[in-house]
Amino acid sequence: MLTNDATILGALALALGLIFYTKELPLFKRFYGIVPAVLLCYVIPSLLVSSKIIDPSQSNLYTIASRYLLPAALILMTLSIDLKAIIGLGSKALILFFTATIGIILGGPIALFIVSFFEPSILELQGAQELWKGLATIAGSWIGGGANQATMLEVFEYDRSLYGAMVLVDILVANLWLALLMISTSKRKRIDQWLKADTSAIEALQKNVEHYQAKTSRLTTQPDLIALFAIAFSGVGIAHLLSPQIVNLLLYFIPSLNDPGHLLTSLTSEFLWMVVVATTIGIGASFTPIKRYEGIGASKMGSVFIYILVATIGMQMNLLEAINHPELFAIGLIWICFHALLLILVAKLIKAPLFFLAVSSQANVGGAASAPIIAAEFHPALSSVGILLAVLGYVVGTVGAYLCALLMQTISL
Repeated sequence: MLTNDATILGALALALGLIFYTKELPLFKRFYGIVPAVLLCYVIPSLLVSSKIIDPSQSNLYTIASRYLLPAALILMTLSIDLKAIIGLGSKALILFFTATIGIILGGPIALFIVSFFEPSILELQGAQELWKGLATIAGSWIGGGANQATMLEVFEYDRSLYGAMVLVDILVANLWLALLMISTSKRKRIDQWLKADTSAIEALQKNVEHYQAKTSRLTTQPDLIALFAIAFSGVGIAHLLSPQIVNLLLYFIPSLNDPGHLLTSLTSEFLWMVVVATTIGIGASFTPIKRYEGIGASKMGSVFIYILVATIGMQMNLLEAINHPELFAIGLIWICFHALLLILVAKLIKAPLFFLAVSSQANVGGAASAPIIAAEFHPALSSVGILLAVLGYVVGTVGAYLCALLMQTISL
């Protein structure tokens, strides 16, 4: 097994290189018309783990990618943001975002009830091992992210020795849903027609960015690349510098946020504020001459960082482990199916495009790590919409997960 981060990174780099090399070959045109390249960026690292070729248990690659490459990508991918056009997208994005949240809140207790009907023994656990307490951590992750998940773990004091299974269900089911969304992006025109969706505002935003890219496009020089590197990683440095200071200020003025039981304790997540600061830097730069660096491929470089992050996320998915916890995965699959069906129903009723459905779902289930990824699959210009909704997910995550946990507790009585 490959255990050294350098060799694991080499394997991931080789996998990414092969994916994007074959994507350009005529022989694979039909294959990639069905299976998006980004899906393989998740699945191949997962298969490398499942087949015991690489061992990510001691790896720091995900931490590096999420803490350094993700904020750099957010800065680079928001340099050309058009805030006015984003606001012009309308209210459908918010409607579907809160629909996605409600789908998670209600889906948990519904899934627990259905599975317990066939397997009543799952409700017999007592104390710190009660199943609803563990499922509450999944609810926290799926309505915001890791900070909300950790909050639920502290609030309900779930048995730490059993927590790993919940994390596994969280990662595998969430990424399976993400994979389906990725596949759906290749059929978005047909799906939008079925939804009878008005995509004019989204198309206008894409065309504006494409026009700006064409207008500012020029040959890339070495100083240009150094400038992009400086913009991205000086921004990352500022984000890391300010995020703990913001948390300290919040705790100074609102000391109760330090209480694990506080509904808004997720606001003390340094990762949350790192994402917010990085996004703010990118948006701020879009009002300055720095925006012209989109002409040399700022968003493309940001996309490279995102794909590296995607590969490290896939590395956490051991698909073979699903066999050991069938009842938990049954709950997770029913849960995410309810979330998906509710989103599809509301999208159909309000005639919202697939883009809003996919990004609203991932702003909840995937958070800042995957919401911009799915948005960028539609167009790099739209990644900023995913980022903004993901930040909203952090804010409402703890409250939504807490309500979901109370409903699951009621089912367990």
